[in-house]
Amino acid sequence: VQLQASGGGLVQAGGSLRLSCAASGRTFSRDAMGWFRQAPGKEREFVAAISWTRSNTYYADSVKGRFTISRDNAKNTVYLQMYSLKPEDTAVYYCAADSSGGTPLAPRHYDYWGQGTLVTVSS
Repeated sequence: VQLQASGGGLVQAGGSLRLSCAASGRTFSRDAMGWFRQAPGKEREFVAAISWTRSNTYYADSVKGRFTISRDNAKNTVYLQMYSLKPEDTAVYYCAADSSGGTPLAPRHYDYWGQGTLVTVSS
């Protein structure tokens, strides 16, 4: 079982990036999917989550209106489109899957984790 995150990079403030997370080894179409991030010296924090039905999405206040989470269950892939990036968005971004049936926001509820992709936003 593997989650492979990609799409990170260096971008100037105000720019955009799209992160992808491809799942393999099992079908994640019935799992909630989430994005989390961890900046140096800080704890991992919730960014966004999407239910397996795609009908419910949740965002941290700090990214609401700037980030959009989506998923393509046929491709076993979840995306995070990020606009209007700020230096404080700089972090390693992780995708995760939860098989409980809900759409949790806390990292501890997620069963599977990707390896992370680094996003650096310069001022």
